[in-house]
Amino acid sequence: MMCEAAWQQLPLPGAQLAIIERWLAPAEADALLDRLLASIPWENHRIRMFGREVASPRLSCWIGDPGASYVYSRTRFEPHPWPDALLDLRARVEQACGARFNSVLANLYRDGRDAMGWHSDDEPELGARPVIASVSLGAERRFLFRPRQRDDGGNRAASELCLMHGSLLRMAGDTQQLYQHALPRTTRVAAPRINLTFRHIS
Repeated sequence: MMCEAAWQQLPLPGAQLAIIERWLAPAEADALLDRLLASIPWENHRIRMFGREVASPRLSCWIGDPGASYVYSRTRFEPHPWPDALLDLRARVEQACGARFNSVLANLYRDGRDAMGWHSDDEPELGARPVIASVSLGAERRFLFRPRQRDDGGNRAASELCLMHGSLLRMAGDTQQLYQHALPRTTRVAAPRINLTFRHIS
């Protein structure tokens, strides 16, 4: 069951960014978290950082329709089949966001030591102005945005958002062209979090 809630537009200049904080009812979000923790074939991907290959600071799984391959950090990922737990959720996310998705990147942050550095979801196969829908399950984490370009003073002031259990975040328009985002490490979180970012690969 989804909670009845409206989109809250977030004031990030030039971006199309909106969130429904309690999109999934707590009991459903709890059950989905447990099911995905047990059923997704989590992997520790190798990525390139500063010219060397390192283990990604989180577990991941690329899931999608046949042919929806994805290149990240010079590595091509072929999609795993959709698990039953995500097929219904995909349809509901599509309805809520008014967009079609043929893939999802599932990330498991085991505790606050797992993180995601600054980046934009601007890979060519996503298109110039992608719609990306992000469902968060589990521990609440800080999610940061900063402009890709520095201001006249050489600064890039970050904006902060708290991603709650069961929330749905929609990033669209020029968001990826204008901003980077990150999920920083924290010593305050000991519980796991799953993030599902639904995308359309062309």
